Parts: sequence; C-alpha cells; structure tokens
Amino acid sequence: MTFGEQPAYLRVAGDLRKKIVDGSLPPHTRLPSQARIREEYGVSDTVALEARKVLMAEGLVEGRSGSGTYVRERPVPRRVSRSGYRPSGGATPFRQEQADASVRGTWESSSRQTEAGAAIAERLGIETGERVMRTKYLYRDAGEPMMLSTSWEPLAVTGRTPVMLPEEGPLGGMGVVERMRAIDVIVDNVIEEVGARPGLAEELHLLGGVPGHVVLVVQRTYYASGRPVETADVVIPADRYRVAYHLPVR
Repeated sequence: MTFGEQPAYLRVAGDLRKKIVDGSLPPHTRLPSQARIREEYGVSDTVALEARKVLMAEGLVEGRSGSGTYVRERPVPRRVSRSGYRPSGGATPFRQEQADASVRGTWESSSRQTEAGAAIAERLGIETGERVMRTKYLYRDAGEPMMLSTSWEPLAVTGRTPVMLPEEGPLGGMGVVERMRAIDVIVDNVIEEVGARPGLAEELHLLGGVPGHVVLVVQRTYYASGRPVETADVVIPADRYRVAYHLPVR
C-alpha cells in the first residue's frame, strides 16, 4: 500500500459517510446490508463488516436489535460555557446560563466523604488516603442529560466548616470561589485541561450515549496561593456539545 492509499474498509466507510452527511442516507434510514455493501463495492464480508464498525464507532449509525443498522439523527452541537471569572452573585457558569428564561436546565448532586486515590491526591497536593468530600453532579438541558461532573475537596480545608457540603448550607450551590471566601480561603487561580477520550460505560449510560462515543473531559483545579483547594472532572458528550471559554482581557 502506498502513502495516502486507504484500506478498502476505510474507502467504503468514507463513501457511506459522505452519503450520510449529504443526506443521501437521511436519519432513520436503514444502512445497506452487509451483503449489499459487499456486492456494491466489490469487497469481502470482512471489509463490509469493518466499514460498518467504523461508522458505528463514529456515532453515525446505530444497531437496533433484530432490525438492522440505521443512520442516527445528527444533533446540532450546543454550547457549554466556561468562564474565567464569576459574574455577580457568585453562581457557577451553568447556573448563570440557566437564569435565562429560555433555558430549562436542572441538575442533581450527591456528596459523600471518601479517601483520595493516588491520582486525586496528586492533583490536590495531599497524601493518598486523606479524606475528601466527593460530589457527583448530573446536569440536564430541557430534561436531556448534558454533562457530568465529579469534584473533590480536601476536608483538611473545608471539614467542620459551613461549606463542607458544596450543595448544602447557607452557601450551597454558590461555587468554589464564593464558598472558599466564606472560610477565608481566597481562590486566585484556576487551571483547566481539556482532553477527549471514549466515554466509560457508566458515563454513556447516564449521558444517553452509545459505546464508542467520545466525550470531552475538562480537568479543573482551583488554587489559593498555590495550594489546590478543589479539583474536578467535567464530562461532556462531544457529539452534542462544544466548550466555549469566556476569558477576560486584563
């Protein structure tokens, strides 16, 4: 095979992908059967099967038990805003967006004390096994799951204070910056690293995705005078949402 020459299964997948994108195979249309692909493109059963697998991995088609493989509805990506500042009131960016009457966002959360594993301990600059408050969130837009978040806060910072539970108490839901300020911890920096990976089975189950779908992962850590005081993983389905950053110019 020379440079730039595609394997047969990618050539077949590319042609079918083009038909899906240009509307020749509209959403909910049954994908040509493996036998038809084999005949139309003059390829083996193995090549036809691999081409279908490529389209499934890309999220363009989905299998329906006992029925076949169908073209998926292609969602128009919506925006998830990330902000380098906190607007008045101290609410998180998600809650600020939900203040718009046209937006119908909801969220649910649960918190529990646990021990920090090695990776989270490293991110928080603490020893493995130290106690942290872990809070899991599921955000919805008009009832549709849109984002997951898991945060960890060292109890050495927040333990036995009014802000120990992020979503309860007088400052519940006000965001890390405001909550930490209430206990005289001044957050002065935040670092976010954005990556992509295949979604985990439990993540895709909650987000309504299918195996193989890619998710965006925002790994966020808040700092106060160089000390990490909270770290979180925000998981967003990449086929439905884009991450938009609003960064103030100083």
